[in-house]
Amino acid sequence: MASLKALKLRIGSVKSTQKITKALNMVAASKLRRAQQNATAGRPYSERMRDVVASLASRVTIGPESPKLLAGTGKDDTHLIVVVTSDRGLAGAFNSNIVRAARRKADDLVRQGKTVNFYIVGRKGRPVIQRFYGKAIVGQFDTTEMKKPGYAEAQAIADDIIDRFESGRFDVAHLAYANFRSTLVQEPTVDQVIPVQVGTGSFDQSTNTAAVEYEPEEEEILAALLPRNIAVQIYRALLENQAGFYGSQMTAMDNATRNAGDMINKLTIQYNRSRQAAITTELVEIISGAEAL
Repeated sequence: MASLKALKLRIGSVKSTQKITKALNMVAASKLRRAQQNATAGRPYSERMRDVVASLASRVTIGPESPKLLAGTGKDDTHLIVVVTSDRGLAGAFNSNIVRAARRKADDLVRQGKTVNFYIVGRKGRPVIQRFYGKAIVGQFDTTEMKKPGYAEAQAIADDIIDRFESGRFDVAHLAYANFRSTLVQEPTVDQVIPVQVGTGSFDQSTNTAAVEYEPEEEEILAALLPRNIAVQIYRALLENQAGFYGSQMTAMDNATRNAGDMINKLTIQYNRSRQAAITTELVEIISGAEAL
């Protein structure tokens, strides 16, 4: 049985931990509302951008003169998976779920005989990817100084990825992130962003009977919109991830706070029982000594 001093120290340690987890829970809850608003506000824009690109792509004939981001390289031998995670932990399985989805996608591609590389955004995804695919990590974007997701950071990531694509380093790019559903549900998602998939948006060409004239031509508009669409999709992933991170952290810290409370109650009962046993032992020794006299 642990000594009274050891139990007292342990109770104090658990109480200190409980204060930290409670504080983190409150901080995450305060930041979640704004992050959720940003993620919700960004969805219509990114979805509409994807629909516009899909609409334009459906109106053009893909050929040698088409933008490379639309037509692709003509093969799909090398794939790049952009894994977007957070820079901090203490958020339950949030980061590990994103990495697990990226690994499943990579394993499927490897079984098909494809070459898979990784581009890491955020610190938490790198250790696991490095353990399983160490030599496959070809780039990383540092987000440690980014207090909140900004379009400038998304544009920088998109420019780097597009440069790698145009230089022939990969044929297809996928974006792995977590769609924020609620504080309890963050859905890991892997979407193809390069080349753009025609017909994947909610735009329905068959129901659109209006005559539309484009100025300039569709190909010119696509050439300008395709890079911006990639940046917008990455920006959405950053916003969704931030909301998902705070939601997961709030839930994880709430569970940790309650678990710490349960442990404190159990340790307090154990401490009181040990203290009562020590007092009883002392009384018995005193009574026995008195009777011996």
